[in-house]
Amino acid sequence: MNEADWRLLDADRSVEELRIDGWLVRRGDRVLLRPRGRGDVFDLVLDGKIAAVESIEQDLEGNFMVSVVLEEDPGAYLGLLRQPGHRFFFSPQEVAPLPPGAGPAPVVTPTVLVVGVGNVFLGDDGFGVEVVQRMAGRPLPSGVVVADYGIRGYDLATALVRGAEHTILVDACPRGERPGTVFVLEPDRAELDAPEAAGIFDAHDLNPLHVLRLARSLGADLGPVVVVGCEPATLGPPEGHMGLSQEVAAAVDEAIRVIEGLIERFLNQRGG
Repeated sequence: MNEADWRLLDADRSVEELRIDGWLVRRGDRVLLRPRGRGDVFDLVLDGKIAAVESIEQDLEGNFMVSVVLEEDPGAYLGLLRQPGHRFFFSPQEVAPLPPGAGPAPVVTPTVLVVGVGNVFLGDDGFGVEVVQRMAGRPLPSGVVVADYGIRGYDLATALVRGAEHTILVDACPRGERPGTVFVLEPDRAELDAPEAAGIFDAHDLNPLHVLRLARSLGADLGPVVVVGCEPATLGPPEGHMGLSQEVAAAVDEAIRVIEGLIERFLNQRGG
């Protein structure tokens, strides 16, 4: 089953573990795929492949599906970031424990993770999303992953736990500057461990500092993190508004140049 079909079944409740025929499967476990339908090309191609469990989800009728990411997929990290096209859904009866002697799981960690955050229904708050969507159509150096997280704060924190050598967060950041001003910020590491960091977290909270604090509380060993921000002109009326203001739209290309410069710097530091 593909992701679009499963989403139509309201699969929006994740569970931590699931017992299948006497064995317990959890997120992160490696499994063997055994599609039963064999009715389409994906069943034939994926049969016998080894995959990692990305999540276990339950629909409103109580049915379970196991979301997996193929180990041999060169874009496996995108699947772990819950990006479409790099993860697949199987019924519990279509996954099996690995046979003895299966090799170790490969380490799939990006060198640089570029993340766009923001709400596209709040005017200029969609700046980060626009930037990474524009970058997704450009050629990227090996090891660089670009992802759109929108307002999925908890998912982003979980992705940060999985690790990246360098992380670039792209967001609209009101600082009292002229609208459209692009700047680079480095979060204060001391603030990430402040006592207030342990408070209740809203899953749709994309405040970069709050997300980084949550990632730290989940055990993330954060590498260098920078925020590429832009001063918004407007977040739109209370009923919402799609589309960037003229000033912020004009700043998208500048932000991309800044990000590409940061990527080059990070990769050069790694090579040196």
